[in-house]
Amino acid sequence: MLNKLFPALVLLLLVTGCSMIPQYQQPKLPVADSWPMGEAYPETEKGMAADIAWQDYFQSSTLKTLISQALENNRDLRVAVLNIEKAQAAYRIQRSDSLPTITANGSASRAGVPDDVSATGKSYTANTFKANLAMTAYELDFFGRVKSLNQQALETYLATEEAMTGTRISLIAETANAYLSYLADRKLLQLARDTASTQQETYEVVKRQFDVGSANQLDVAQASTAVESARVSIAQYTRLVAQDKNALALLVGGSVDEVLNCDETIDNVLFMAELPAGLPSQVLLARPDIQRAEHVLKAANADIGAARAALYPTISLTGSFGLASDSLDGLFQSGARYAWNFTPSLTIPIFNRGRLKASLDVAQVNEQIAATQYEQAVQVAFREVADQLAARGTYQSQLDAQNALVEATGQAYKLSTARYDSGIDNFLTVLDSQRSLFAAQQGAVNVKKAFMVNLVNLYKVLGGGRL
Repeated sequence: MLNKLFPALVLLLLVTGCSMIPQYQQPKLPVADSWPMGEAYPETEKGMAADIAWQDYFQSSTLKTLISQALENNRDLRVAVLNIEKAQAAYRIQRSDSLPTITANGSASRAGVPDDVSATGKSYTANTFKANLAMTAYELDFFGRVKSLNQQALETYLATEEAMTGTRISLIAETANAYLSYLADRKLLQLARDTASTQQETYEVVKRQFDVGSANQLDVAQASTAVESARVSIAQYTRLVAQDKNALALLVGGSVDEVLNCDETIDNVLFMAELPAGLPSQVLLARPDIQRAEHVLKAANADIGAARAALYPTISLTGSFGLASDSLDGLFQSGARYAWNFTPSLTIPIFNRGRLKASLDVAQVNEQIAATQYEQAVQVAFREVADQLAARGTYQSQLDAQNALVEATGQAYKLSTARYDSGIDNFLTVLDSQRSLFAAQQGAVNVKKAFMVNLVNLYKVLGGGRL
């Protein structure tokens, strides 16, 4: 009997079921085949930003140190890594359902039998010792339900891994942008201090002129207004520099005072000169957010297979095989008795078929939602790249124009000061020139910061930072 049972059991365990997962077809990219062209857009080079390591793109040693610390210590990235480990464990749990669960059991019992119920008319003590291997409710996956669930768990794990990659890239970009904000605000603070010093000197000159009668009280009041305005800017940028350092400390997970003790400025921080944009189909499909959306879509596709398989009968096997003896030392000897049981079960959905059919409808709708979200992610990604390309094509011209404006307002300030000293113009003209120069200088710093931030964001949206 056993010689016939075991081959049949092994054959059943080796049976692989069919798959009811719909054949996956990657949705067509709902975007143009090339990046936008026009006056705002620069010529794009071949190649992939995703192939450029962040250590090569960011050439500032200080920024490299900050990014390295952020990748090592940032809590958001740690959570993303832990989410990967959780998804991986969930996949292993689901995958274990593909194999039968085998357990080893041992038991011992002693029972006293009184003489009035004994078959021999004499009381005795009965001993029973058992050792067996048991298989509990193993599902034969004829219709691929377990296989579909395994595929769904795998795609969920891969989606989580891509989410971690996206978090890593975003962390690199956030750290770089925070450092640029710090450099820009530090330069604006120094500019405010220099302006305040100049305006204080102007105030003292006007005050002396007033004391000797060559200036009026309005000129003194206007000069004092300029000094106090500069003091307001000093307080503002002092606060922003401190907050920028706090933001960097949060990103890198520790103090940044020693790292930031350098002579680097917003004007000499270096990035890679040229960044290839590639083709939309290559760039977008390499982005981690697009890959994550596709894994979510594949997981939803696998859910359809599991829901379809649930409409069909389920066959489960439960059984055990072992030895029994009336003495412990005889349990593993030739006199031991074989003990076994084999219990197959068949479950056919009848009255709950409507519920299972509704679950299939839900799975199919979820797949359509995931496909739509995938297409939406592609469109958003295309717009992000196009926006950053437009920024790259125009910021340099804007920066050149802003620097020219600084030079022109500086010349106007010198001329207005000379005309005031010669008695040709009143002090209000000088004050307006000072304000215009300060505003133009602030604008130049802000445009320079925006230009550098664009280089960071372009690297990010093109999928850079994976390496």
